[in-house]
Amino acid sequence: MRKILISPSFLSANFLNLAADIKMINDSQADWFHLDVMDGVFVPNISFGFPIISHIKKMAQKPLDVHIMIVNPDNYIQEFAKVGADILTVHYEACPHLHRTVQKIKSEAMKAGVSLNPHTSVSLLENVIEDLDLVLIMSVNPGFGGQSFIPYTYKKVAELRKMIDQTGSHALIQVDGGVNTENSKLLFNAGADVLVAGSSVFKSENPAQAIIDLKKI
Repeated sequence: MRKILISPSFLSANFLNLAADIKMINDSQADWFHLDVMDGVFVPNISFGFPIISHIKKMAQKPLDVHIMIVNPDNYIQEFAKVGADILTVHYEACPHLHRTVQKIKSEAMKAGVSLNPHTSVSLLENVIEDLDLVLIMSVNPGFGGQSFIPYTYKKVAELRKMIDQTGSHALIQVDGGVNTENSKLLFNAGADVLVAGSSVFKSENPAQAIIDLKKI
Protein backbone atom coordinates (compact mmCIF):
# COMPACT_ATOMS: atom_id res chain seq x y z
CA MET A 1 0.00 0.00 0.00
CA ARG A 2 1.42 3.37 -1.04
CA LYS A 3 2.01 5.99 1.61
CA ILE A 4 2.73 9.64 1.12
CA LEU A 5 6.08 10.98 2.37
CA ILE A 6 6.47 14.60 3.49
CA SER A 7 9.76 16.46 3.04
CA PRO A 8 9.49 19.96 4.57
CA SER A 9 11.53 22.54 2.67
CA PHE A 10 14.01 24.44 4.81
CA LEU A 11 13.98 27.28 2.32
CA SER A 12 11.01 28.49 4.39
CA ALA A 13 12.56 27.78 7.81
CA ASN A 14 13.64 30.38 10.37
CA PHE A 15 17.39 30.73 9.77
CA LEU A 16 17.78 32.73 12.98
CA ASN A 17 16.69 29.67 14.92
CA LEU A 18 17.39 26.63 12.76
CA ALA A 19 17.89 24.36 15.75
CA ALA A 20 14.25 24.76 16.78
CA ASP A 21 13.00 23.97 13.28
CA ILE A 22 15.30 20.95 12.99
CA LYS A 23 13.99 19.63 16.33
CA MET A 24 10.42 20.22 15.17
CA ILE A 25 11.02 18.09 12.07
CA ASN A 26 12.77 15.39 14.12
CA ASP A 27 9.79 15.22 16.48
CA SER A 28 7.14 15.44 13.76
CA GLN A 29 5.66 12.94 11.33
CA ALA A 30 7.80 14.36 8.52
CA ASP A 31 9.93 11.81 6.66
CA TRP A 32 12.84 13.81 5.21
CA PHE A 33 14.54 17.20 5.40
CA HIS A 34 14.32 18.97 2.01
CA LEU A 35 17.27 21.30 1.42
CA ASP A 36 17.31 23.59 -1.62
CA VAL A 37 20.74 24.72 -2.81
CA MET A 38 20.66 27.59 -5.32
CA ASP A 39 23.59 29.37 -6.96
CA GLY A 40 22.03 32.52 -8.42
CA VAL A 41 23.02 31.33 -11.92
CA PHE A 42 20.85 28.32 -12.76
CA VAL A 43 17.99 29.96 -10.83
CA PRO A 44 17.56 33.65 -9.89
CA ASN A 45 18.18 33.20 -6.19
CA ILE A 46 20.92 32.20 -3.74
CA SER A 47 20.16 30.05 -0.70
CA PHE A 48 22.78 28.19 1.35
CA GLY A 49 25.63 25.76 0.88
CA PHE A 50 27.83 23.16 2.50
CA PRO A 51 28.31 24.67 6.00
CA ILE A 52 24.56 24.90 6.64
CA ILE A 53 23.95 21.36 5.36
CA SER A 54 26.77 20.08 7.56
CA HIS A 55 25.26 21.71 10.67
CA ILE A 56 21.76 20.39 9.87
CA LYS A 57 23.21 16.89 9.44
CA LYS A 58 24.61 16.98 12.98
CA MET A 59 21.09 17.40 14.43
CA ALA A 60 18.89 15.72 11.85
CA GLN A 61 17.45 12.32 12.70
CA LYS A 62 15.92 11.82 9.27
CA PRO A 63 17.39 11.65 5.74
CA LEU A 64 18.66 14.81 4.06
CA ASP A 65 16.86 15.25 0.73
CA VAL A 66 19.12 17.73 -1.10
CA HIS A 67 17.87 19.44 -4.27
CA ILE A 68 20.62 21.33 -6.09
CA MET A 69 19.65 24.06 -8.53
CA ILE A 70 23.14 24.89 -9.74
CA VAL A 71 25.25 24.84 -12.89
CA ASN A 72 28.00 22.21 -13.25
CA PRO A 73 26.58 19.95 -10.50
CA ASP A 74 29.12 17.21 -11.22
CA ASN A 75 31.84 19.39 -9.70
CA TYR A 76 30.19 19.26 -6.27
CA ILE A 77 28.76 15.75 -5.94
CA GLN A 78 31.57 14.45 -3.75
CA GLU A 79 31.30 17.44 -1.42
CA PHE A 80 27.55 16.95 -0.98
CA ALA A 81 28.24 13.36 0.03
CA LYS A 82 30.84 14.55 2.56
CA VAL A 83 28.43 16.95 4.29
CA GLY A 84 25.78 14.27 4.66
CA ALA A 85 23.32 14.30 1.77
CA ASP A 86 21.36 11.05 1.65
CA ILE A 87 19.49 11.88 -1.56
CA LEU A 88 20.96 14.21 -4.17
CA THR A 89 18.69 15.59 -6.88
CA VAL A 90 20.11 17.41 -9.89
CA HIS A 91 18.26 19.20 -12.67
CA TYR A 92 17.86 17.57 -16.06
CA GLU A 93 18.35 21.00 -17.60
CA ALA A 94 21.78 21.39 -15.94
CA CYS A 95 23.18 17.98 -16.91
CA PRO A 96 24.35 17.48 -20.51
CA HIS A 97 25.61 14.00 -19.56
CA LEU A 98 22.80 12.94 -17.24
CA HIS A 99 23.59 9.22 -17.09
CA ARG A 100 27.16 9.97 -16.03
CA THR A 101 25.95 12.39 -13.36
CA VAL A 102 23.48 9.86 -11.95
CA GLN A 103 26.17 7.17 -11.78
CA LYS A 104 28.55 9.58 -10.05
CA ILE A 105 25.93 10.34 -7.39
CA LYS A 106 25.40 6.63 -6.77
CA SER A 107 29.14 5.99 -6.60
CA GLU A 108 29.19 8.32 -3.57
CA ALA A 109 26.59 6.11 -1.80
CA MET A 110 23.74 8.61 -2.22
CA LYS A 111 20.37 8.02 -3.81
CA ALA A 112 20.08 9.77 -7.18
CA GLY A 113 17.25 12.07 -8.16
CA VAL A 114 16.54 14.15 -11.26
CA SER A 115 14.36 17.25 -11.25
CA LEU A 116 12.32 18.62 -14.16
CA ASN A 117 11.36 22.26 -14.58
CA PRO A 118 7.68 22.96 -15.35
CA HIS A 119 8.31 23.19 -19.12
CA THR A 120 10.40 19.98 -19.34
CA SER A 121 8.64 16.83 -20.55
CA VAL A 122 8.81 13.65 -18.48
CA SER A 123 9.39 11.70 -21.71
CA LEU A 124 12.99 12.94 -21.70
CA LEU A 125 13.72 10.62 -18.77
CA GLU A 126 12.68 7.46 -20.59
CA ASN A 127 16.23 6.25 -21.18
CA VAL A 128 17.40 6.83 -17.61
CA ILE A 129 14.29 6.19 -15.50
CA GLU A 130 15.38 2.71 -14.42
CA ASP A 131 18.60 4.16 -12.94
CA LEU A 132 16.83 6.76 -10.80
CA ASP A 133 15.75 6.59 -7.17
CA LEU A 134 13.62 9.73 -7.40
CA VAL A 135 12.15 12.15 -9.94
CA LEU A 136 11.28 15.63 -8.72
CA ILE A 137 8.53 17.41 -10.64
CA MET A 138 8.74 21.16 -10.12
CA SER A 139 5.21 22.52 -9.75
CA VAL A 140 6.48 26.12 -9.74
CA ASN A 141 9.37 27.76 -11.56
CA PRO A 142 12.38 27.09 -9.32
CA GLY A 143 14.10 29.82 -7.36
CA PHE A 144 11.69 31.17 -4.76
CA GLY A 145 9.33 29.81 -2.12
CA GLY A 146 5.68 30.79 -1.77
CA GLN A 147 4.74 30.54 -5.46
CA SER A 148 1.39 29.34 -6.81
CA PHE A 149 1.01 25.72 -7.88
CA ILE A 150 0.94 25.05 -11.66
CA PRO A 151 -2.12 22.81 -12.39
CA TYR A 152 -0.47 21.08 -15.38
CA THR A 153 1.62 19.26 -12.77
CA TYR A 154 -1.13 16.68 -12.24
CA LYS A 155 -0.81 15.54 -15.85
CA LYS A 156 2.98 15.34 -15.63
CA VAL A 157 2.81 13.26 -12.48
CA ALA A 158 0.31 10.87 -14.08
CA GLU A 159 2.51 10.52 -17.18
CA LEU A 160 5.55 9.83 -15.03
CA ARG A 161 3.68 7.28 -12.92
CA LYS A 162 2.72 5.42 -16.11
CA MET A 163 6.35 5.42 -17.31
CA ILE A 164 7.64 4.14 -13.97
CA ASP A 165 5.05 1.36 -13.81
CA GLN A 166 5.68 0.28 -17.40
CA THR A 167 9.47 0.15 -17.03
CA GLY A 168 9.57 -1.44 -13.61
CA SER A 169 11.54 1.49 -12.22
CA HIS A 170 11.57 1.91 -8.46
CA ALA A 171 11.88 5.71 -8.64
CA LEU A 172 9.76 7.74 -6.26
CA ILE A 173 7.83 10.72 -7.63
CA GLN A 174 8.37 13.92 -5.68
CA VAL A 175 6.51 17.21 -6.20
CA ASP A 176 7.83 20.58 -5.08
CA GLY A 177 6.16 23.99 -5.24
CA GLY A 178 2.87 25.33 -3.91
CA VAL A 179 2.02 22.05 -2.19
CA ASN A 180 -0.71 22.28 0.46
CA THR A 181 -3.69 20.37 1.85
CA GLU A 182 -5.85 21.50 -1.08
CA ASN A 183 -3.76 19.69 -3.70
CA SER A 184 -1.93 16.99 -1.71
CA LYS A 185 -4.59 14.31 -2.21
CA LEU A 186 -4.92 15.09 -5.92
CA LEU A 187 -1.15 14.77 -6.31
CA PHE A 188 -1.13 11.45 -4.45
CA ASN A 189 -3.99 10.15 -6.61
CA ALA A 190 -2.07 11.19 -9.73
CA GLY A 191 0.88 9.08 -8.56
CA ALA A 192 3.08 11.22 -6.31
CA ASP A 193 5.00 9.53 -3.49
CA VAL A 194 6.77 12.47 -1.82
CA LEU A 195 5.50 16.01 -1.26
CA VAL A 196 7.82 18.91 -0.55
CA ALA A 197 6.10 21.58 1.52
CA GLY A 198 7.71 24.83 2.59
CA SER A 199 5.39 27.74 3.27
CA SER A 200 2.41 25.51 4.09
CA VAL A 201 4.44 23.98 6.93
CA PHE A 202 6.79 26.64 8.28
CA LYS A 203 4.42 29.58 7.85
CA SER A 204 1.54 27.80 9.56
CA GLU A 205 0.60 28.41 13.21
CA ASN A 206 1.32 24.78 14.03
CA PRO A 207 3.93 23.29 11.65
CA ALA A 208 3.81 19.79 13.20
CA GLN A 209 0.03 19.68 12.72
CA ALA A 210 0.41 20.98 9.16
CA ILE A 211 2.61 17.95 8.43
CA ILE A 212 -0.01 15.62 9.91
CA ASP A 213 -2.69 17.26 7.76
CA LEU A 214 -0.59 16.81 4.61
CA LYS A 215 -0.23 13.10 5.36
CA LYS A 216 -4.01 12.63 5.57
CA ILE A 217 -4.50 11.18 2.10
